[in-house]
Amino acid sequence: MGQPSFAASNAIIYVTYGAFLLLGTGLAWRMRNQSKTDFLAGNRSQKAMGSGILFSYPQLATLAGLQGVIVYALASAAPILIFAILTPIIRRKCPEGFVLTEWTRQRYGLVTALYLSALTLLTLFLYMVAELSAIGQVVTALTGLDGLPIIIVEAVVTTIYTSLGGFKISFLTDNVQGVMIVGLIIIASITVGVKTEIKPELIESTGLLKPSLVGWQLIYILPVAILTNYFFLANFWLRAFASKTDKDLWIGISIATVFITIVLTLVGVAGLVAAWSGAWPGDPPQEDGSVAFFLLLEQLPNWVVGIVLVMAVALSTAAFDSLQSAMVSTASNDLFRNRLNIWLVRGAVVLIIFPIAVIAVKAPGILQIYLISDLLSAATIPVLIIGLSDRCYLWRGFEVVVGGLGGILTVFIFGAIYYDSPQKGGELILLQEGLYTGDWGAFGAFVAAPVGGVIWGGIALVGRLGFRYVQARISGTRFDALDRPLPVDNTSEDNDAIHPADIQYAVPIAKSTGKFF
Repeated sequence: MGQPSFAASNAIIYVTYGAFLLLGTGLAWRMRNQSKTDFLAGNRSQKAMGSGILFSYPQLATLAGLQGVIVYALASAAPILIFAILTPIIRRKCPEGFVLTEWTRQRYGLVTALYLSALTLLTLFLYMVAELSAIGQVVTALTGLDGLPIIIVEAVVTTIYTSLGGFKISFLTDNVQGVMIVGLIIIASITVGVKTEIKPELIESTGLLKPSLVGWQLIYILPVAILTNYFFLANFWLRAFASKTDKDLWIGISIATVFITIVLTLVGVAGLVAAWSGAWPGDPPQEDGSVAFFLLLEQLPNWVVGIVLVMAVALSTAAFDSLQSAMVSTASNDLFRNRLNIWLVRGAVVLIIFPIAVIAVKAPGILQIYLISDLLSAATIPVLIIGLSDRCYLWRGFEVVVGGLGGILTVFIFGAIYYDSPQKGGELILLQEGLYTGDWGAFGAFVAAPVGGVIWGGIALVGRLGFRYVQARISGTRFDALDRPLPVDNTSEDNDAIHPADIQYAVPIAKSTGKFF
């Protein structure tokens, strides 16, 4: 079995965390005199591709086969291209804004902006829980050690240097994250290719090369789930608005899309190799496909597992501090408009970690956490982006909030009818059975959320216009709810060239506020 000894495992893990602590605190000391603006707005954080991918992608491979791997990888990477399309539009409409909530405030008003901010914070919270839970499970799978101390140590280490140094440190550790991803893929690919023996008879018996019902369902579920969820991740908007020109934005996003597709495909293929080599389900059989990658590693030499362990810890730490910084920056800007004292902001970094660590210890499967967040975004984002079209000037914040909440209610109604049980309808909102139940429950949930959201938003629009009409008749005033709003000139003389100094070191705030009702 390729598992380092107890002493070696502890040394590898805690030396890695120690290195991150020294690196982070050293950088924080150099940045100790930075302003609150610099602390909050590094504005170049990238996607937190953490250790959770080592569970979710191989697990999907064991359930949906090659079809699922390809769909999952493309569905995870391709939606990033939407930022190259939408960012120039939003930047022209709201040049002061650096995240989606700023445009939402300007277009839909304060109430809707706060609603979106709350959902964004919840999404980041769930991702942080998933990341801590994942690294605890990674360490347990690779070394047999208890994952609880690992969760606590990672939370403490990242909280110390993030609370002292702010967003810029998370940007620098993102570079470490990128190196670790490349190193992990290269080493794992070479060693698995050399040491692992594929059994031809298992290729046919597993049926993982054949299309399946789940695989076909994922062609719809995953693009909808992942695309809408990316809208909530402030990291994407921060990086998109930091681009100097729209051309630079397209180049950067295109490179990221190709890179992420390759990485996630290779990680997912590990699940296929584990099944075809007999490593999964193993002896005794492991029904949970999320451990397929680690069962495969057990067939490799100890030194390979040790290197993978270092990279997994570094990858998780870099991803977690990015999410941590994004949460604090989002809360400070969206909820308090950057009026909090910097020490209160630093204190907030410390406080949020306690509930996250507690929940991470008892968290369900990593994939389920992601799915809960995805379903929430699938109900909210479609009704939100309707306002990007100038033709939909009647659409207000009231419709967005009612539509988003109505989308979740529609999932419950669908589940209660489909399973003939209100309890099952409630469980479907949490997707307790995951994606792979063999029925149409999960598929129906991801159809009901966006479609139901738009329907409830339309009902809210009719209701609001009816109320305004009655109100105008009673008060004897003119009914002006159908009037097109006066255009606001938010364009600069150079729409394409955005001065990086204005974006990199400032936290812009929308100067105008739209109407909620």
